[in-house]
Amino acid sequence: MRAPRAEAVVDLSAVAGNVRAIGDAVGAAEVMAVVKADGYGHGLVPSARAALAGGATWLGTAFPEEALALRAAGVTARVLTWLPTPGEDWDPVLAADVDVSVGAPGLLAEVEAAAVRTGRPARVHLEADTGLSRGGATPTTWPALVDAALRAQARGTVRLVGLWSHLACADEPEHPANAEQQARFADMLATAQAMGADPEVRHLAGSAGALHLPGTRYDLVRAGIATYGLAPAPAVAGPAALGLVPAMTLVAHLSLVKRVAAGKGVSYGHTETTARETTLGVVPLGYGDGVPRHASSTGPVLVAGERRRVVGRVCMDQVIVDLGADAVTAGEPAVLFGPGRHGEPTAQDWADAAGTISYEVVTRIGARVPRTYERAPW
Repeated sequence: MRAPRAEAVVDLSAVAGNVRAIGDAVGAAEVMAVVKADGYGHGLVPSARAALAGGATWLGTAFPEEALALRAAGVTARVLTWLPTPGEDWDPVLAADVDVSVGAPGLLAEVEAAAVRTGRPARVHLEADTGLSRGGATPTTWPALVDAALRAQARGTVRLVGLWSHLACADEPEHPANAEQQARFADMLATAQAMGADPEVRHLAGSAGALHLPGTRYDLVRAGIATYGLAPAPAVAGPAALGLVPAMTLVAHLSLVKRVAAGKGVSYGHTETTARETTLGVVPLGYGDGVPRHASSTGPVLVAGERRRVVGRVCMDQVIVDLGADAVTAGEPAVLFGPGRHGEPTAQDWADAAGTISYEVVTRIGARVPRTYERAPW
């Protein structure tokens, strides 16, 4: 059987180890491993199982269908889904014992109606907007949401399980918004508790807060990118300093190698020409696979033990790298990114080259790139 044209090799032992490292860092707080967006591109179910093996006690998803896919795969851990839209079919979600985030009374009414239909009380986390201006109730509308949830709880249709919010600037630990949001969250918690709320968990921190802002940890931290070994605040600390190991390696095999003369235009638009006679290698991965087009002429690739550079524009299915005078043959592995232990670029290197974040680099790797899983005893 021939080697795949390209593959994303996911080290599930690294995922488990990353969760253990996060757990060690946050002390008494529980760890929710966030597995939305197909486990940040690493695979929803394999990542969830690895995270649970590493000590996570919760799993987080954006959409209900992700949570239901976990249940369909036999995952029984607590799961929270937090990005509902009006008109969702909540009946199967409640029947699957999935926790639901609610940030507005109208959504709470929909969830409560599903609880009545299914005969199963909804486990609800109320989301507070403490300054991200995205999901959740503002300080002005928060008391009405808490009141509605407590009334539903008194009717037996809702269990008020959690109170939570999300930080806007945790990847910049010194940003003043962090202290402002922490203070606002504390105030909103106090308001809810004065009204009679007694949640099982309070949670504010994502990966950056969990690792860099101890005051945001509360009872539970939501570990997203750190679960996969990437630094949530790379300007503050890289993965190694945090005890994390990047779990994904993206590798392909050169489909063609050829000598070209000096002055030859390379790739679409001839945005680059060869400065000298050189050897070019064609890597069968492109923006159709998730390679950022913004990394044209800058993206790093390891071939034959040396870091090379993408030459010219990233194409839909291919990129071209300059191999210089080295004797390289077709079929040679080309590593776009990995943990960085053997000189290969990292996802952060690609993020820097494309002017984005490592989250986007790993999450956008497309479905036509097969995932291969290593070291998974569970």
